[in-house]
Amino acid sequence: MSELFGTLSDGTPVHRWTLERAGVRVRVLTYGGIVQSAEVPDRDGRTEDVVLGFSALEGYTAHPEPYLGALVGRYANRIGGASFPLDGVTYRLEPNNGPNSLHGGDGGFDKRVWDAEPVGHGVRLSRVSPDGEEGFPGRLEVSATYTLDERGALRIAYEAVTDAPTVVNLTNHSYWNLAGSGSGSALGHELRLDASRLTRVDEHLVPTGELDPVEGTRFDFREPRKTGAGYDHNYVLDKGLTAGPVEVAELYEPASGRVLTVATTEPGLQLYTADHLGDPFAPNDGIALETQHFPDSPNRPDFPGTVLRPGAVYRSQTVYGFSVRP
Repeated sequence: MSELFGTLSDGTPVHRWTLERAGVRVRVLTYGGIVQSAEVPDRDGRTEDVVLGFSALEGYTAHPEPYLGALVGRYANRIGGASFPLDGVTYRLEPNNGPNSLHGGDGGFDKRVWDAEPVGHGVRLSRVSPDGEEGFPGRLEVSATYTLDERGALRIAYEAVTDAPTVVNLTNHSYWNLAGSGSGSALGHELRLDASRLTRVDEHLVPTGELDPVEGTRFDFREPRKTGAGYDHNYVLDKGLTAGPVEVAELYEPASGRVLTVATTEPGLQLYTADHLGDPFAPNDGIALETQHFPDSPNRPDFPGTVLRPGAVYRSQTVYGFSVRP
């Protein structure tokens, strides 16, 4: 089911699609592919929205930087120096994060209006990113399909094809608070993350190329524990790149009993504890678990590759499962 959600300043309409199944209700916007809300029950059957979001379109256009719930691309996370080489050509992007390009640039996928069509238990969003958009080469035909399965899990399946070599790395940037949006800090959540290493970063949060073990450090979440603040790091998932989604993380909120599981095909996951969230939210009000290829991979040939060539299909899936503990 879709409804008009608002209108951009240029007159472009934005629609909201509601997905509902197995006691879960998720709302998705055609603006930025944003997951506006995800309403799930707690252990007593009380339903709350567990995704940070705005009730009106103006909230998203006025506060774009947190990327609340957004589909980010053409390249999620950072590209160091806002440039990368590909087939002997250096492509220069507009820096929007110090010297780096972040989440596809200021005109990235999160600020575009996507075409929408219904699919079974969900919606398929699609658009064409023209050659040269935000400096990226190739005409990219891209889609993201949001569905709820029979258990109420939210699956996001991405696909893309190109007419020229390019780089692609897509993710969803939802901030989760399993106690409910607006309930305050999410730092009481317990996290399990199946990753023995993370990518070391420099002062600009760009990987240096080294992979550091988490054992004996504050970055070790292989056994569940509270998150704390101060995380904005890419974890190297132990399972690597896989053809189908494999569970890699679990987030638990003790007071409500809600549990979020994350399964993905991706080799990396960015843990961000939202230390820089601002008005109308506060720092640490949510936790982002961004499934992805590694930051700055176009400049790191030893990292899993993100180059997409004509004739190939980019595919990525992430599944967010909801449950409760007694």
